[in-house]
Amino acid sequence: MKKCALLLLLFCFLHEKSFAQDTLPHITVTKISNKVLIAWINPFESVTAINIQRSPDSLRNFRTIGSVLNVKAKNNGFVDAQSFDSLHYYRVFISFEGGNYIFSLSHKPSFDLLKTVEDIKEVPETKVFTDPKKIQALTTPKPVKNIFVPSKLVYTGKENNVIIALADAEKKKYSVRFFEADGTPLFEIKKIAEPYLILDKVNFMHAGLFNFEIYAGGVLVEKHVFYIPRDGQPMPELDREGHQLR
Repeated sequence: MKKCALLLLLFCFLHEKSFAQDTLPHITVTKISNKVLIAWINPFESVTAINIQRSPDSLRNFRTIGSVLNVKAKNNGFVDAQSFDSLHYYRVFISFEGGNYIFSLSHKPSFDLLKTVEDIKEVPETKVFTDPKKIQALTTPKPVKNIFVPSKLVYTGKENNVIIALADAEKKKYSVRFFEADGTPLFEIKKIAEPYLILDKVNFMHAGLFNFEIYAGGVLVEKHVFYIPRDGQPMPELDREGHQLR
């Protein structure tokens, strides 16, 4: 009863305050007092399950601590009311119709509260798991296809052109290097001062998979891949590494 009351008070607090929420498969993890809020915006229509997992480290020993009952809600989240001497890591498991699934990256709670964000408009329905059999069933995913998660910084747009989106480009000395799938260098943009750039697909000479590296002041920020479909063709289904699924 005491635990339910604490959760209710926290959700009421969330209703009045605004927290940064990231878009799945990215999540925002924030520590509030002795509780942790895992929040997100859901852009997907075919989600069948969202399970929240916790681990004392960032790579292993994750176990499911709860699930979201209303998986269709756009603004949603989960509150972990259990206290620990040290901060734990959190991630979410997302499954889709047809058996596909993805994991978010693991995050350690942040203490920062952002002001210019959307409110969590509804109290999310969640279920906390304590039954070891249920935990084991949910933490053992089916052997199905992985889903490619594109970068939020460099990705393929609607016209199959390549988008570079760097919100703080004016403040940081960004540069981007592009490579063929086998690592052969293509070209480099040494200075990016605009927050949003569109590179015509003809710069890449052919369709297919490409690698990129983003640097800020000479320090590697992100290394990922993107895929340019053939003219007139939609984006194919890709595996986690960006290769076309057969």
